[in-house]
Amino acid sequence: MFVQVIAGRTADPGGLRAALDRWVQDLAPGATGWLGTTAGVTEDGRAIAVARFESEDAARRNSERPEQDRWWTETARLFEGEATFLDSSDVTADLQGDPDRAGFVQVMQGRGTDPDRARQLMAQDSDKWAAFRPDVLGSLAIGHEGGAYTMVMYFTSEAEAREGERKEVPPELKAKMDEMDKISIGEPEFFDLKQPQIVSPSA
Repeated sequence: MFVQVIAGRTADPGGLRAALDRWVQDLAPGATGWLGTTAGVTEDGRAIAVARFESEDAARRNSERPEQDRWWTETARLFEGEATFLDSSDVTADLQGDPDRAGFVQVMQGRGTDPDRARQLMAQDSDKWAAFRPDVLGSLAIGHEGGAYTMVMYFTSEAEAREGERKEVPPELKAKMDEMDKISIGEPEFFDLKQPQIVSPSA
């Protein structure tokens, strides 16, 4: 899988939502290899979108389409300043349910000292995590250069996600969380998408 992460600031969340709706209607049918997009805007105007493709080649073919270029030229005007792009083929999907049905999405961006160990920790005890946090429908872990990462978490609802955050973590799982904290650099940035736009070819 190959992922493009686009982020920026906007004063027009509705305009961005309409732009993605237009893309799905008009451009998605010709976007061979497109697997889906998760997007949204935080309450303070930070926009982020995560577009998934079967391969880097599929993403490149999509970017090279004239209609894609026209669409982005129009959409870019909805951002305040330049949007940033992060591409990655270091992608791990962990699905407990159907992320397309998520009512709340939280995106985290940060940096760590040991990406390989972080991947190992995230791959462990998935059944125990699923039992402990049934509100989590799935996650997408995306690695970038220099230990940077983007993590996309899909929840049934914001209320259930907040309730899950307050639960006491079992000792075995807490030990792994503590180790993750030790290999993290600084505090991650959180994007709380209370009205996520989750679209896919099958949706």
